Amino acid sequence: MSGATATWSRALHAARPVRSGVVKAVVGLGVEVLGVEAAAGDRVRIDAEDGRVVDAEVVAVDGARARCMPLDPLDGVRARARVRHAASAPLVPTGRALLGRVLDGLGRPIDGKGPLDARTVSHVPLHREPPSAMGRQRIARQLGLGVRALDTMTPVGFGQRLGLFAGSGVGKSSLMSMIARGTTADVNVIALVGERGREVREFLEDDLGPEGLARSVVVVATGDQPAMARLRSAFAATRIAEQFREEGADAILMMDSLTRVAMAQREIGLSAGEPPATRGYPPSTFSVLARLLERAGTGPRGSVTGLYTVLVDGDDHNEPIADAARGILDGHVVLDRDLAVRGRFPAIDVLGSVSRVVSKITSPEQRQSAVALRSVLAARRAANDLIDIGAYKPGANPLVDAAIAHEAAIEGFLRQRMDDLTPAAEAWQRLAALTTEFEGATR
Repeated sequence: MSGATATWSRALHAARPVRSGVVKAVVGLGVEVLGVEAAAGDRVRIDAEDGRVVDAEVVAVDGARARCMPLDPLDGVRARARVRHAASAPLVPTGRALLGRVLDGLGRPIDGKGPLDARTVSHVPLHREPPSAMGRQRIARQLGLGVRALDTMTPVGFGQRLGLFAGSGVGKSSLMSMIARGTTADVNVIALVGERGREVREFLEDDLGPEGLARSVVVVATGDQPAMARLRSAFAATRIAEQFREEGADAILMMDSLTRVAMAQREIGLSAGEPPATRGYPPSTFSVLARLLERAGTGPRGSVTGLYTVLVDGDDHNEPIADAARGILDGHVVLDRDLAVRGRFPAIDVLGSVSRVVSKITSPEQRQSAVALRSVLAARRAANDLIDIGAYKPGANPLVDAAIAHEAAIEGFLRQRMDDLTPAAEAWQRLAALTTEFEGATR
């Protein structure tokens, strides 16, 4: 493009008419707008009384009316306030210059380290299509997480999507921080969606620490922020991880929590007029989850390994969001409250956890060791009542005998301190040595 043509193009762009309208009503969490020609997904800017400009996104269109959900607090927005259509699509900052930074759901830095350097950060559209089914590499390599119970009993492959299912206060966030410091992935992208504001600095400074933060990009949207900002943070973190994948890197995307993403979409859907369906969740909630989760995985080169925490309501692992997530993800890890009460960390229920790609990323010998330990743990659980009341007779079941005889060694293998990060190769060696001790019982 010649210089004269570029100048003419910029002049036309500057002289274009601004599509504007007015606020008709502010109802509940949303804003009803008249006079703005906009499509679903477009962005609008609303002039508030205090001089602020409130960004909002169009979520429903009905004739000349548009229903919008704010990205900022609605304080000061009144009826007949001016609304302008924002021509630009939502953008997200990406690049290695983001490592060590903390962003909000709109991609703005909130860590007090100053603005992002425009020379080292690229801005890309928030939304994009996931890799095509035939364009994805197959999952064939194990990704080390540094946690023995995961690396051996529920191993994760590069590009796999795994759910961490648990009730509140069972150690999901602590396990995620441990993985962030122990993983062999090139970079971590961590999304804290709907998190308590008090816990953000605690997670960054105590759980993640300087070492973990240095190789991470953290996106935060606290629970007091508008639903659209919380939802946007999940997609922003995913887009940042996707950009690392496009550059050929192996990224790990950790999202805490997927349930709060679904709750944000529930607020948006109900405000837009959708009917409540399963337990109050409108139909769009489940389509948004599928669209979000499918964007992780392998690509033609590089990968995004997704780890998503699912906050099960009342420890009910069959509630709608947990059930929908299990159907989309490539495996699930169950954190058990009883194990947490007993003081075991991580409180992973080995028998209730499944990885759907284990046969693709482990050797027959490794799988044999894992099956041997599972057999012993399953036999111990089945005989638990008899053992507790003293009615079990030694010799009745060799697997139970092995579980009792080696209980301390098994517990020592599955229990792990947060600062005790074990490489995957060492974890497999320790499991093989452990299962050799009760080899005769598992044949």
